[in-house]
Amino acid sequence: MVCHFVDDRVMPGTLMYECCLHTFRILLTRMGWVGEAGRVRFEPMTGVANRLRCRGQVTESTRVVTYEITVKELGYGPEPFAIADALMYADGKPIVEFTDMALKLAGTDRAELERLWDEARPAAGATPALVYEEPQVLAFTDGLPSACFGERFRPFDEERFIARLPRDPYRFLDRATILEGRPCEQAEGTTVRAEYAVPPDAWYFAADRQPRMPYAVLVEAALQPCGFVSAFMGSALLSDDPLKYRNLGGSMTQRRAVDASSGGLTTTARVTKISRSGGMIIHNFDLTVRDREGVVLEGDTYFGFFHPRALENQVGVADAKAYAPTEAERGAAAAFPLPDRAPFPEPRWRMVDRITALLTSGGPNGLGFVAGETDVDPSAWFFQAHFKGDPVWPGSLGLESLLQLLKVFAEARWGVDARTVFASPALGATHGWSYRGQIAPGSRVVSTQAWITAVDDGPRRVTADGLLSVDGKPIYRMTGYTLEAPPA
Repeated sequence: MVCHFVDDRVMPGTLMYECCLHTFRILLTRMGWVGEAGRVRFEPMTGVANRLRCRGQVTESTRVVTYEITVKELGYGPEPFAIADALMYADGKPIVEFTDMALKLAGTDRAELERLWDEARPAAGATPALVYEEPQVLAFTDGLPSACFGERFRPFDEERFIARLPRDPYRFLDRATILEGRPCEQAEGTTVRAEYAVPPDAWYFAADRQPRMPYAVLVEAALQPCGFVSAFMGSALLSDDPLKYRNLGGSMTQRRAVDASSGGLTTTARVTKISRSGGMIIHNFDLTVRDREGVVLEGDTYFGFFHPRALENQVGVADAKAYAPTEAERGAAAAFPLPDRAPFPEPRWRMVDRITALLTSGGPNGLGFVAGETDVDPSAWFFQAHFKGDPVWPGSLGLESLLQLLKVFAEARWGVDARTVFASPALGATHGWSYRGQIAPGSRVVSTQAWITAVDDGPRRVTADGLLSVDGKPIYRMTGYTLEAPPA
């Protein structure tokens, strides 16, 4: 109004038209006229005569403006189109009439829309979707479980232990919708759609000194919905004893990078198998993570509920043994603190404090070898976040330690600087892990080894398997991890 007009401030008639048009678009979107971002868009429909009549004004003293849309025609030609009339009211008085307003949804057709509708339509006899908003998610991570899952979980509010989701700043789940399944029912096929809004200024971008989302954060955004579903199914109610929740393994492929502009991630996780044996409960999942452009990460994983004594007595990864460099390799290996400069992470995201052996050739496969270690700090931020009443080093950060070793190898072989943007992991490369132990605040030293299995100097890509040990016991096995360090 300040620019239209001098000494006569009113809302421009063209903006009145735009507001009616925006309301029309919102209505069509709510009706299901949607599609893939970047491909589907609303456009004016040509060849339809329309008329705009203004018989009033909106001024600085106007309190409420209301828009009313009446749809007159819907069709496909082949793109979906709609024709409507609009009325605009200023403080209850009709002031603008727009007849035969016409829009089309370009970039799609009837078959595509109906396919999307069929996918979203509940199956016959299915229960309505259950939606858990952020306050309920927070109640489960750090508050009263009954405030999330209802009265049956009240004993866990104070008296009994229940396995939680990570707390801030390691919580990457904002909203969960149960698409299939019933509360407190162990059922294969139970499915959740979980949402996480990626803050453009999220702390982990600065901590990793990279513009792309760290792998550990992306994996957590994929895995935390699984933990939510396992709790939703009432797993903690199946035993009078406390049950702790641990990821046991998985296989993933990252399709596209996520950065500060990605906006949000949506994870769909489906229970594919449930098994119980010797007091343990195992849940297997298939999962897919998407952003507005499509699939970002996909794979499968499995989790288990265990009595605390079972976790205390874990023997580690069966038949796993850390690589012992030969005498000649020990003489040639470099050892140094992990660099505290870009493109290497800040101390809060550093999972390796010191490199104990770096070989750009040799090692178990003759292609190179990197080993590093860090002292366990019982006051570390991630113990406070992961989990309430059950502090353990996140397994995802163990995977991150292997990728940090590969960054060191990339610098030694090709050179990197502050401008380097790592693909960590490289896109399209399937990788996997298995966990058979835990790192508690009372542990002393975590050691990680990367055994180079392939090097490609063209894209500057390195592939490795790895092993993580705590106080000498191998507990994580990692396979097929890749990293690319393209020139700046």
